[in-house]
Amino acid sequence: MEIIQIVGLGLVAAALVLVLREQKPMFAFLLAAFTGLFIFLYVVGKIDAVLNVLEQLADRSGIPSIYLKTILKIIGIAYIAEFGSQIVRDAGQESIASKIEFAGKILILVLAVPIISVIVETVLGLLPVGS
Repeated sequence: MEIIQIVGLGLVAAALVLVLREQKPMFAFLLAAFTGLFIFLYVVGKIDAVLNVLEQLADRSGIPSIYLKTILKIIGIAYIAEFGSQIVRDAGQESIASKIEFAGKILILVLAVPIISVIVETVLGLLPVGS
């Protein structure tokens, strides 16, 4: 029941942040940021098993590994951009948070172009040539 530990840590940290925010706002922000980072790093360690299963599935299905790696990079960018923007938002910087999210979306689009190209080429290959 790891989720109970994570939620418990989050609740304790949230209570401490509320208490610290009145006296020491900078410490409150640092506590919130480090708690978020700790939870993020803890959960990232669990992803290794998922990656191994996905690689095995891709190998068995014959999908080139470049596509799996690209999709995993896209997922990673989405998670990291969301995490970073939430921390910046906690610091009260909504404008910077939206810029982080925008940058994440652009980077995802750049990585997705080769996959979109293959999909379009496949669809065009299925269409009858000339009528």
